[in-house]
Amino acid sequence: MIAVTGPTGNVGRALVARLTAAGHPVRALTRDPGRAQLPAGAEAVRLRLDEPEALFKGTTQLFLYIQAGGDQTPALLEAARAAGVRHVVLLSSGIIGSGADETHPIHVMHATAEQHIRDSGLTWTFLRPNAFAANALQWAPQIRSGNTVRGVFADGQSAPIHEDDIAAVAERALLDDGHEGAVHRLTGPEATTNAEQVTAIGQAIGRDLRFTEVSPDEAGPELFPHVPPHMVQTLLKTFAATVGVAPEITTTVEQITGNPARPFTQWARDHADDFRG
Repeated sequence: MIAVTGPTGNVGRALVARLTAAGHPVRALTRDPGRAQLPAGAEAVRLRLDEPEALFKGTTQLFLYIQAGGDQTPALLEAARAAGVRHVVLLSSGIIGSGADETHPIHVMHATAEQHIRDSGLTWTFLRPNAFAANALQWAPQIRSGNTVRGVFADGQSAPIHEDDIAAVAERALLDDGHEGAVHRLTGPEATTNAEQVTAIGQAIGRDLRFTEVSPDEAGPELFPHVPPHMVQTLLKTFAATVGVAPEITTTVEQITGNPARPFTQWARDHADDFRG
């Protein structure tokens, strides 16, 4: 059996759907099993470390989304190891790499989790995706209410990756031999700007959308409703560094799954209903 944390998130939900569709038993570890709405074949269990046997009994693999464990990640890993889990696949971050700012909060969070796993005695695979295509959902409220999207850095570039492509790589890392000790850097197949992403969403929903650039100095919390206020300035600096800079593009998705990573235009079509009013 495979244990999956974060099963109601973008990547975790896609992974659970893939595993259950293929007939693999899944234990979905979630803080609210009653609201998880997971596919048939997934056993939803409340994520509580005071009942470790209920979490990991009979499981041999773990997909770890670190915010699910938070500061309790070492205890979660110890409970998994004690119950017989042998291998953990971590959803880490592409911010970790050569020349990275090791003081960046996102780097610190994921690098710390990676070290906890290295110290756990479990075999491991680290997935390090760069920009998620799902980050574009931040524009959904504006798009539902009008045809103009206000945002920073219209020309900021990334190679956003479809969450199901991350899940496809995670599935193979969990089910196939040869991924132990591997670090997989994951991106979408092509570069796109923020303004181009908004245009692609407009094409997917049949509307002419426009991106209106806002100065970073004028970017208030309404543009980043899910970002802790103390992280907004750090995030803006990260976004500023993408203007005029070609993003990293890898072919890892195709190498591991046999299928090329899907472009942002496909993601926009897959999520068109999320942007319709």
